[in-house]
Amino acid sequence: MASPKRLQGLTAATITPMTPDGEINLSVIGQYVDYLVKEQGVKNVFVNGTTGEGLALSTQERKQLAEEWVTKGKNKLDHVIIHVGALSLPEAKELAKHAAAIGASGIAGIAPFFFKPTNKDTLVAFLREVASEAPGIPFYYYHIPPLTGVKIRVEELLDGIKEQIPTFQGVKFSDTDLLDFAQCVKNHKEQFVLLYGVDEHLLSALAMGASGAVGSTYNYLGKKNNLMLEAFAKKDLTLAQQYQFCTGEFLSFVFKLGFGVAQTKAVMTFTSGIPMGPPRLPLLSASVDFIEKAKAKMASLIL
Repeated sequence: MASPKRLQGLTAATITPMTPDGEINLSVIGQYVDYLVKEQGVKNVFVNGTTGEGLALSTQERKQLAEEWVTKGKNKLDHVIIHVGALSLPEAKELAKHAAAIGASGIAGIAPFFFKPTNKDTLVAFLREVASEAPGIPFYYYHIPPLTGVKIRVEELLDGIKEQIPTFQGVKFSDTDLLDFAQCVKNHKEQFVLLYGVDEHLLSALAMGASGAVGSTYNYLGKKNNLMLEAFAKKDLTLAQQYQFCTGEFLSFVFKLGFGVAQTKAVMTFTSGIPMGPPRLPLLSASVDFIEKAKAKMASLIL
């Protein structure tokens, strides 16, 4: 599914549907694709990432999910990016090779997070090994220091990286360091796709020059965020702010209740009607109290 289109706009960080007993539920992926495209206007997906509990899944499960998203997304989705980050380099390389073989649009990898790289050269060497397994499709770096603990600046990483990794296409920047992000835009926007990954700060990133965004809320607030992108493109900052405030109002509310991957699954379930099931341990299912309050808040949102 390698797409000639440059990745831009919104990309949904997909949730992994599971059965009540905790097995992956591939049977609803087709319905999920249709919901994103028809109801949310989102035609790009980022599979097996943080929101998708990728690192809580087995290698075989991750392969099955990747295959299903590529198959069901054919002729419907513009991009299916498979996250191949793993605890070990051999697993990441295996997943990268598989993603390329099944026709994914691209792959993304994170920094090693147990034995961590301490400098740019070491990180680039690791990413180069992963990307080399999929030489025919774009490679994206998934920068998420709050979870990996690797704080090597992306501005520094991008300098000269194309010579080291010829397939390097861009970054999913999931951090609030807008200074680093701004320098990436200033120095590298023409060469790389710069996707912002902190949903509640998207408008700020757009002002900096983001190419697009990858996030969990685009699963169920994609339509509102697409309208924000349209308003921003038309230079209607007041309207764009209203859409960002609308998204922020919901997120601010659920953050106070306690919000993470498990709660995202619950929100997607009541918003889309597609059963997302429980999360994998050590995550625990959202409480009934959370679901009731979050559902009421979602219903009350007014632009």
